[in-house]
Amino acid sequence: MTQQCIIGWDIGGAHVKAAVLESNGVITGVFQQPCPLWQGLELLEQAVKHIIAEIQVNKAIHAITMTGELVDCFEGRDQGVEQIIHAMQGYLTETEIFIYAGLDGFLIPEQIQTHSYASIASVNWLASASLVATELQQGLFIDVGSTTTDILLIADNKVQAIGLTDYDRLISDELVYTGIIRTAVMAVAQSASFQGQTMGLMAEYFATMADVYRLTGELDEAHDQTNTADGAEKTVFASAKRLSRMTGYEFLATDLSLWQQFAETIKLQQKHKIQTACERHLSRNLISNKDFFIGAGVGRFLVKQIAEDLGYPYLDFTELFVNQVKHSSMDVADCAPAVSVAMLMAFRLKPGWVSFLNPTGLILP
Repeated sequence: MTQQCIIGWDIGGAHVKAAVLESNGVITGVFQQPCPLWQGLELLEQAVKHIIAEIQVNKAIHAITMTGELVDCFEGRDQGVEQIIHAMQGYLTETEIFIYAGLDGFLIPEQIQTHSYASIASVNWLASASLVATELQQGLFIDVGSTTTDILLIADNKVQAIGLTDYDRLISDELVYTGIIRTAVMAVAQSASFQGQTMGLMAEYFATMADVYRLTGELDEAHDQTNTADGAEKTVFASAKRLSRMTGYEFLATDLSLWQQFAETIKLQQKHKIQTACERHLSRNLISNKDFFIGAGVGRFLVKQIAEDLGYPYLDFTELFVNQVKHSSMDVADCAPAVSVAMLMAFRLKPGWVSFLNPTGLILP
């Protein structure tokens, strides 16, 4: 292997994420750039070029995973995969590019044929869970992101996935389509307790879960790179006003505590949905209550809370790494798939890199 760094990319439908892995095993940068890909591939070009300018490396090996092929500017998944790969080749000229194809490993673009597209589409979750499985024999890996939640059982150092496609994973509850930033409140709750009584909520795009977590005090503002539902500012009072519209109750600035309490009730519904899916996987009896819940994603604070509620120890994805140099507001757990494809690429090129995981003092089962 050369002494080039490896850049892992996670091309999503709303964000582009990247992680820089140096040849000494140190993660020196993790980046996230908003990219509403449904508006066109030119948005992907802007996001990638912005990140490349921040990274400032002349030569690198690039490992790419994606979920952005789902956006509706493409006719279908196959076209989306094909066009994203072609676009990334154009942006990353004169470099080595590898595409993560899940169970088929890494492919260079020249190896990719039409039948490969299904293996490439939306498998970023498998990269993250596979990396965790190199370190943990047993556990439940949960990545709560801005839009979706992935839940994977790990047993015998293997990812025990039931489904591989989004369709199968929605059936198996390994993909729960809820996140802490972009998800509309109306997709989380159709009714809620408000002022001591249960009421129906308006099925309108009035507020998002970013508003909820801004009011509960759990939102890291650096993670919210999405426009608000009404295009207004991202403040506690603006979020409270957006959330109030769900109830039809007139907003008054003096009622802030009322809306903070209401936000807690919405949060509990989302948390319950994720916890129910976790309990379904625990019922497979592949892990014990001594095994870790491993939390990743910008919403992993929910994973920690659910682990505590269910009586399981919690392990943060960041704790699997010996070294990371934080140059931005994002860390390795915030962009776990990008970090993971970089690490998995390193393992392929130099298997001994696995030793850079598991910091001294971390006791793993």
